[in-house]
Amino acid sequence: MGEVQVPENLEWSLPVPSVQELALQHLHAVPPRYIRDHDADAHEIITDQSLSVPLIDLAKLLNQDSQAMELQKLHSACKHWGLFQLINHGVSDESVRNMRDQAQEFFELPLQEKERWVQKPGNLEGYGHSFITSEQQKLEWSDMIFLKVLPAQNKNLEFWPQKPLKFRETLESYTEDVKGVVVSLVRLMAMGLQLQDKEFYKTYQQGRYDVRMNFYPPCPEPERVVGVNAHADINGITLLLECGDTPGLQVLKDGKWILVQPIDGAIVVDIGQIMEIMSNGIYKSPLHRAVVNKSKERLSIVTFCYPNSSHDIGPAKELINSGIPPLYKTVSLDEYLHLFLNSKLEVPFIESLKF
Repeated sequence: MGEVQVPENLEWSLPVPSVQELALQHLHAVPPRYIRDHDADAHEIITDQSLSVPLIDLAKLLNQDSQAMELQKLHSACKHWGLFQLINHGVSDESVRNMRDQAQEFFELPLQEKERWVQKPGNLEGYGHSFITSEQQKLEWSDMIFLKVLPAQNKNLEFWPQKPLKFRETLESYTEDVKGVVVSLVRLMAMGLQLQDKEFYKTYQQGRYDVRMNFYPPCPEPERVVGVNAHADINGITLLLECGDTPGLQVLKDGKWILVQPIDGAIVVDIGQIMEIMSNGIYKSPLHRAVVNKSKERLSIVTFCYPNSSHDIGPAKELINSGIPPLYKTVSLDEYLHLFLNSKLEVPFIESLKF
């Protein structure tokens, strides 16, 4: 056997077993490498089910008669939560249904078929796992496929499944629909921040859109594992579509993990660190994680949205021209991504960009 290449940065991920295949073995106990170190989570408070994340209505935001009140709700959600559920978002029921069906059908394929689209050394795209950089690293109880969708020149069809048959066209159509929602949302966020610069949101019209589909199989000991480790997204804004009614997403709010209960027809919106930087810290990028279920699987479709690569990442000039000092440095998007991919996951990435 050849020697396993060691990842040079976070754009590499070592191959590890499929969790979906492990779950099919009907294990009574979780393999040791998936068991979390509870000492690391000792500060955490148990899930608080008495609170629910904000609910924002995009139709009200776009209606002049109801805009002012709903805009206040949006601004408050971005400022105090960094995460909300969005209804009447404009992505058609058909587009949502088709995307869910194609993702479900992909993960139902035999392992040998899914592995035709497996990741390769030096690339996070494809079927596999993210950010596995050592043989000793604790693993997450999930499988995923990660694909770059927009702009078109970012697509690498080497990693795009040809089965199910409509997977490619459905993903392209769904991502275009999501892009329209993102441009509208960021425009409204600019209004909430009282920004006049249209480039703040127009940069998302030609931005970068990556999609990650996460599959969380049932787990015999769900309390001992994590589906996705606690983290804050590095992109501008994230849209998450649940493919069922099994909850699993949690957001950290005031020291408590709040379970995000799926709402039929809603999309979860999460503020990324680029938006926190561009709002000069007014909007927050929250820590969030995924937990798993003993008897039910969960599938989510996550779209990571970035501004155009020509747009610098830094506090909006209108926010700092008023005399408020910038909290963050200004860098190009390429430099921003380079800094992240060469960072350590244990250290909050956004801290490295502070003055």
